[in-house]
Amino acid sequence: MKRAAFRLQPVLELRRGEERAAAAAAAQAASAAAEADRRAGEYERSLATAVLPRSLPAGQFLAAMTMLRTAATDASDARALATASAEQAELVRARWTAAAQRTKALERLRERHVEALRHAEAVAEERAADDLVTGRAGRAAAGRAQESEEVPWTE
Repeated sequence: MKRAAFRLQPVLELRRGEERAAAAAAAQAASAAAEADRRAGEYERSLATAVLPRSLPAGQFLAAMTMLRTAATDASDARALATASAEQAELVRARWTAAAQRTKALERLRERHVEALRHAEAVAEERAADDLVTGRAGRAAAGRAQESEEVPWTE
């Protein structure tokens, strides 16, 4: 018996490809977010460990304060970038989840299709077996009926 093809198989393969691409994008976005967070942490730690000497001439004090302000701005920018990267990674992860759900829905349809084919084959086999048994029983009954027919007595 020829098996019916799952007509949505090309769509399922496309969805699987989309899911793999989304998974790769999510991994890359998560990696970028982790790297941005690491860099922001480094900036913040270097800023926290910066200590001004107790006494500096005015010009050096002004230069040191300007440098600390620049470092604080860099740390703030790095933290903002890390936050934005984390939000972007979350959006990409949500796209991956949606792609996985679409793929899973098509896989469930395919499973139902395969199960329907199995059920149809089982029903066909059962019907064939019933036909064989019914046919044998009918032939046997017909044979017994012929044997049990009364034969007229002739002398």
